[in-house]
Amino acid sequence: MSKHCQVLGKQPSFGKSVSHSHRRTNRRWDPNIQNKRFWLPSERRWVRLTVSTKGIKTIDKRGIEAVVADLRRRGVKV
Repeated sequence: MSKHCQVLGKQPSFGKSVSHSHRRTNRRWDPNIQNKRFWLPSERRWVRLTVSTKGIKTIDKRGIEAVVADLRRRGVKV
């Protein structure tokens, strides 16, 4: 499973590690991705989403109903 937030679309970013001798090697910064269940009251069921911690805060602010509606508008199966 890729490190990808279903709500915000956050993905890993890439760059270089620079050592003391200034030797550069490739590395990646992964977003803080969590698998989380949310109760969807309108459908009376649990929805499991792969979201970043910022995505969890977004769901808390906007509400799970609005976020799921946006996901379905984008064509994501929930």
